[in-house]
Amino acid sequence: MRAAQIHACGEPPVVAERPAPVPGPGEVLVEVLAAPITPLDLLCATGTSYFGTPPTPYVPGVQGVGTTGGRTVWFPTTAGMAPGDGSMAELAAVRESELVELPPGADPVAVAALGLSAVAAHQALGRRGGLEAGEQVIVLGAGGTVGQAAVQLARLAGARRVVAAARSATARERAARAGADAVVPLDTDDVGELAARFSAVLDGPADLVLDPLFGVPAAAAARVLRPGGRLVNLGGSASETSPIDSSTLRGRSLSLLGYTNNELTPGRRAAAITEIAEHSAHGRLSVVHETIALDDAGSAWRRQAVGAPSGRIVLSVR
Repeated sequence: MRAAQIHACGEPPVVAERPAPVPGPGEVLVEVLAAPITPLDLLCATGTSYFGTPPTPYVPGVQGVGTTGGRTVWFPTTAGMAPGDGSMAELAAVRESELVELPPGADPVAVAALGLSAVAAHQALGRRGGLEAGEQVIVLGAGGTVGQAAVQLARLAGARRVVAAARSATARERAARAGADAVVPLDTDDVGELAARFSAVLDGPADLVLDPLFGVPAAAAARVLRPGGRLVNLGGSASETSPIDSSTLRGRSLSLLGYTNNELTPGRRAAAITEIAEHSAHGRLSVVHETIALDDAGSAWRRQAVGAPSGRIVLSVR
């Protein structure tokens, strides 16, 4: 079978022929249709993640969409986090208990592009953030895959107003296309200035902030939350620290919450994927993505690593 393989940490994968995987106990073979290149794939392949240095060579890809037994399924893998291979190949051996059957009409590439990023947005807004209909939501980093999904999912959950924030003009355009009521530029490190920008486009204080950035944007958004408001952090792409001041947290009795997909049970993850795929199949949820052939995995990997593509890259395997 054809597969992309990481031969050395820090280097892009090389596509070549290799033996097909042999399913172990409880596993089935999945014919892969689509495999996204995600930030977690890139991080694991550096050998510097908290999972440690993966044994090489290995096939990357922590998730994918394919077919098995006449079903179209989404599936996860532990590639790069534990010994074993992932989704960026024609075939993958996957635990049958972790397969999530997709609804009729779901596009494999579109679901692969959404994948665990949309799951993070879904769970951070709902189960962790407690979003209720009629609330106002701020989505930071709204031009990324998590942010685009969060804007749409907040709207689907009944938010009365969704304010997005992003740094580049391209990212702000994506956020607007995702359905944000207003989009704030994150082009300053002045916390007060950013907070004023949020206030200007909100209809009163915000109820919930979804934050994959941390840093200055999180500190500014915290200042415009209502008393008892919530900020859910699920990343630190702007900074690993934030100048959120104690008086803001104490004065408004804010809840500062963390979220990671690692805490999900397989059942909760499957339920989230199913809902996301249903929304996708009915045209209610999508993110900007590119489809690239598996044979071009190496160049696609390099582009994704430096943020060059117009959206999430999904490898089309067949």
